[in-house]
Amino acid sequence: MTRIHQTAIVDPKARIADGVEIGPYSIVGPNVEIGANTVIGPHVVIDGHTRIGTDNKIFQFCSIGAAPQDKKYSGEPTRLEIGDRNTIRESCTFNLGTVQDGGVTKVGNDNWIMAYVHVAHDCHVGNNVIFANSVQLAGHVHVGDFVILGGLSGVHQFVRIGAHAMAGMTTSLSQDLPPYVMASGNPAEARGMNFEGLRRRGFSDEGIAALRRAYKTLYKSGLRLEEAREAIAAEQDAHPELRPLVDFISVAGRGIVR
Repeated sequence: MTRIHQTAIVDPKARIADGVEIGPYSIVGPNVEIGANTVIGPHVVIDGHTRIGTDNKIFQFCSIGAAPQDKKYSGEPTRLEIGDRNTIRESCTFNLGTVQDGGVTKVGNDNWIMAYVHVAHDCHVGNNVIFANSVQLAGHVHVGDFVILGGLSGVHQFVRIGAHAMAGMTTSLSQDLPPYVMASGNPAEARGMNFEGLRRRGFSDEGIAALRRAYKTLYKSGLRLEEAREAIAAEQDAHPELRPLVDFISVAGRGIVR
């Protein structure tokens, strides 16, 4: 049964599924869709063309679907899409996309997003990520699956973060962080790979050994980036775990943390 507190303001055009709970003094705009069994806490504002999936928990004082912090934005009907089973803690801010990019900000499934996190316009966040308190994503950032970002970390606009990467607290990322790599510092520096996390996620000992060799090739061999990429690519048929790393560093971007 849907439960909407008597002090909440929900536009009659909003699409609210069965089992949704909306807490005191929350506001839901006309172009919002909220999936089944999602719980919206008190004092939450959900606006814009925003679609929220099922079984999410959004805590108090969040701003979801507000206009992007971009001076070029002129009220275009851009979107925010949030998947299923996400936990979004207190005072987080997720903005709509812009027409200068794909027009949509996306957050996937099963993410754990702690207090005061900002997800700016046109960011794409994958699945099973953990953002600790006060992580700040600038516009157009792409974050892969199973990424962990430590508290107070900041990510420059257009930066890519590969799957299974990890950044320590207060890390400043102004370059792309390849899959599997751990980084920390300001500016960020590579500190190894998160091998313990990979074991917990079912990576084989053989696959982890291949990734260990790849890290040494990329960061310890003295090879130029293209030379290191070719050396790692030579092993990817035998070790498919290497393919995401090879594909990532094959794309020209802001350069990689190295």
